[in-house]
Amino acid sequence: MELRHLRYFVAVAEEMHFGRAARRLNISQPPLSIQIRHLEEELGVTLFVRKKAIELTPAGKEFLIYATGALLKVQQGMRSAQRVQQGEVGELSVGFMGSMAYTYLPWQLKFFREKFPGVELKLYEQDTRTQLKALHDGDLNVGIVRGPICSRGLSAVKILTEPLIVALPVSHRCAQTREVSVAELAEDCLIMFPRRVGGSLNDEVTRLCDRAGFSPKVSQEVIQLHVVVSLVSAGIGIAIVPESTRLFSVSGVVFRPLVEKNAHVSTEVVFREDDSSQVVREFLAVARDVASGGLSGLERFRTAVPDLQFHSQ
Repeated sequence: MELRHLRYFVAVAEEMHFGRAARRLNISQPPLSIQIRHLEEELGVTLFVRKKAIELTPAGKEFLIYATGALLKVQQGMRSAQRVQQGEVGELSVGFMGSMAYTYLPWQLKFFREKFPGVELKLYEQDTRTQLKALHDGDLNVGIVRGPICSRGLSAVKILTEPLIVALPVSHRCAQTREVSVAELAEDCLIMFPRRVGGSLNDEVTRLCDRAGFSPKVSQEVIQLHVVVSLVSAGIGIAIVPESTRLFSVSGVVFRPLVEKNAHVSTEVVFREDDSSQVVREFLAVARDVASGGLSGLERFRTAVPDLQFHSQ
């Protein structure tokens, strides 16, 4: 039995006329009659009583229920397959660094979910090294990390570049200055991420200190960006952080740009080179859109939805 046999049968059953059904199907009447006869022979039942006006037999009425349902299921299956192909439904596992959960990431997830509500997002807070391994192992579809990233078999798309700034306690000697030189921070204790978490951010901060002629004195290592800012507020030390950190509202902390204008850190979306799924491409497209406005764009998102909460799975 072929799918066209079901379509032919349903058309005849709905029209109750071979001629009208043939015109509806855009075929001639004799082949339609032959196909219906072949269907009856295959089923071993009579579907129609052929009189001056045709009628469905009791067996035909029963078969119509299932034939109609089967065609509907096929149509639904076709649409579902097309939606998967187009990235509208499916599942996407996303790794992210915890430091992004309060700045860029919520807006990416918010707008992606609004555009593709049929895609189930599974979120995993992981450091860069863990994300890269999970991508290689196939446990993640995409990772959101601080770049630059270069790893065989993976592609990285830079979606946001932001300058580094310094977070200072309000009582700090440089708190009232317009810009701060890294050299002015030589005697201060720095609050930093552990190397496995900070990655390229730690590397950039270390390079800045080296160029200024000193080695950073690390007073505390923490893995969450909001904790870094809180410790700055408590006077534990200072921190050199991405500009988006200004989105935090923590009393007792001021943020100042650095004199060194070439100090930047990037946010990248990483995925497997051999992953051609449309849902990954759509995630990248939304990522670019959200980040296209830079920090000012993120600030507008924050103002528009001030109570957005983020929770990882």
